[in-house]
Amino acid sequence: DKEVRAIFLRLFAQLFQGYRSCLQLIRIHAEPVIHFHKAAFLGQRGLIENDFLTKVLNGMAFAGFVSERGPPFRTCDLFDELVAFEVERIKAEEGNPPKIIKHVRELAEQLFKNENPNPHIAFQKVPRPTEGSHLRVHILPFPRINESRVQELLQEGLARSQGAPPATRGDKKCVVPAGPPVGMFI
Repeated sequence: DKEVRAIFLRLFAQLFQGYRSCLQLIRIHAEPVIHFHKAAFLGQRGLIENDFLTKVLNGMAFAGFVSERGPPFRTCDLFDELVAFEVERIKAEEGNPPKIIKHVRELAEQLFKNENPNPHIAFQKVPRPTEGSHLRVHILPFPRINESRVQELLQEGLARSQGAPPATRGDKKCVVPAGPPVGMFI
């Protein structure tokens, strides 16, 4: 699973290398708009006649990609690192399948580590039920709820949340690396 995802990650990194140099931030409106210059991107890469890439760039998925990944200050990930820093490595590996496979396996390992930061917790063993456990009946009566105590707890929680600052997400944002310019990929 991770190796297939790594292959697609590498493919899209190769396909979109240099896309950040064709982004333009327009600040006319209260909310900035990010515009992608498709003609410049295709022209600088010498791919104006490439129907597949033209259709990809005209699709809704790419428009979503630009709006999500266009801002210059956001949380960076493995794709950003590939597009910005692995350009030379990907170029050097083009004619060497063993090196490509090695790189795909490294990417798959990084994807796995990103999803499972504590691998020993991810593979917990579930104990097997004891002999005859299915015959025992463990039905405990549900305790009665004290309505006044529930109301007290709700009021305390509301009072605390009104004075507390709004919750923020823990993602670390950074300036997205631009990577090399598009003209380098011709």
